[in-house]
Amino acid sequence: MNICVFAGSSFGAKPMYKAAAESLGRELARRGLGVVYGGATVGLMGTLADAALDEGGRVIGVIPQALADIEISHQGLTELVVVQSMHERRAHMSDLSDGFIVLPGGIGSLEEAFEVLTWSQLGIHSKAIGLLNVDGFYDGLETFLDHLVREAFVKPMHRKILLSDADPCRLVDQVLAAEITVAGKWIDP
Repeated sequence: MNICVFAGSSFGAKPMYKAAAESLGRELARRGLGVVYGGATVGLMGTLADAALDEGGRVIGVIPQALADIEISHQGLTELVVVQSMHERRAHMSDLSDGFIVLPGGIGSLEEAFEVLTWSQLGIHSKAIGLLNVDGFYDGLETFLDHLVREAFVKPMHRKILLSDADPCRLVDQVLAAEITVAGKWIDP
């Protein structure tokens, strides 16, 4: 099994973000779960990959050619896949993965998370998606998603697709055990 992790290409403002990326990388490797991520050495992305590799894990990076030099592609991975576009990157990462975890990050990480969340809502895949809510990083987002439910733009069953926890170990447990929805119908894993 592989878990795709979306993460920031910077470290963010708090040291706890880096610590969470390290903890998640180690946890995934300890459980024998491969890591699929954006392929860079920078920021939380590089921290995650290095921690998983240090723990003996498998790490597959997927990076577009245009970013390979800018973000400094990681040359020590189990596998590095260079693709032509961001669209191809996200599709390939999804194809390689059995679930998704989102570390703190910026607009790119949110875009990736919302794309796979939308794909789940539409029944394109039935893979679990979880936010690693480090120090309340995603509290505002979760509040906004609840607002979308109250305003009848998101169905409650679709809101439940997005899991969340502050602890990497518990979040991995949730992702692995998640009930998932396909085209609006709940199914057991």
